[in-house]
Amino acid sequence: MDELRIRAADAADIDGVLAFWAEAAEGTSVSDDRDGVARLIDRDPEALLLAEEDGRLVGTVIAGWDGWRCSLYRLAVHPSARRKGVARALLAAAEERFAALGGRRGDAMVLDDNERAHRAWAAAGYAPQPQWSRWVKPLTGGPTGDGAAVPR
Repeated sequence: MDELRIRAADAADIDGVLAFWAEAAEGTSVSDDRDGVARLIDRDPEALLLAEEDGRLVGTVIAGWDGWRCSLYRLAVHPSARRKGVARALLAAAEERFAALGGRRGDAMVLDDNERAHRAWAAAGYAPQPQWSRWVKPLTGGPTGDGAAVPR
């Protein structure tokens, strides 16, 4: 792998990030639209981390910090760049961000059926906590983020 650069996304990156997620990420999120990503960047300009190789987007992670929790979302690596250290570099950058902010533990949202992601997260030192479940209440009339429509 050539030189890998990790940087925070800005508004000019939004369309490229959305196109990248459509190709490289597993599943979708209710916030996978221009407005959702713009709100993230406006609220926390350092949260959406991009990995670039020769100017080409090869990976992303959202390293969200709310003052209480360190939350990781949308870890995605382009298929052509997998198993080359991109996820490891993104997670290291996220963990450095969290440590600088006073964070104590990184919590990752990982799809149950995404075995490839399970291996990547485990290799980075993360483990599932079987005593916890995610409880969700959609706040809009749109998709829930898992492909199902929100009941009305």
